[in-house]
Amino acid sequence: MGNLAGIEWGDLELTQQLDAALAEAARRSGDWLVCRPGCCECCLGPFAITQLDAWRLCRGLAELTRTDPDRASRVRERARAFEAKISLDGADGDLCPALDPESRTCDLYSARPAICRSFGPPVRSEPEGLAVCELCFQGASKEQILFCAVESGTEGMEARLIEELHAATGKSGPTVVAACLAEAS
Repeated sequence: MGNLAGIEWGDLELTQQLDAALAEAARRSGDWLVCRPGCCECCLGPFAITQLDAWRLCRGLAELTRTDPDRASRVRERARAFEAKISLDGADGDLCPALDPESRTCDLYSARPAICRSFGPPVRSEPEGLAVCELCFQGASKEQILFCAVESGTEGMEARLIEELHAATGKSGPTVVAACLAEAS
């Protein structure tokens, strides 16, 4: 069994670095970036997350259970319903179960997956790839978008933590938000 406390510290460093890079991208993006609390166009359907993301979400749900058990219970209920719907029709247009359907904000925001943290501002995902929210940068030139782009610089760190988590827990491969939250105790 690996050292989960070490993984927790590493994950904290990972999320802080990712959040700092995205804050810089948001600063550079200015008015081009339309992502705001309540905007949830990217929070649809089941999407792949890593086991590290799932672990972080489960820890976030455990913390929410301690601080707001009713809200945590609603997250679990939405996760179970979402997971059941995935098996029936794919749930492609449904909101992520971590998202409160009324406020349209994430109930597990501080524990959100890396993909959720990095969506919106332009982030380089590959040497030639640049992910940008389709709602943002309307009318912007390629040069304007490139000026706002950042690289998270966390890929190697994330891969190492995923390997360490696999060694500690035996869990590997992608999962989805609903699956890990539905299973969380």
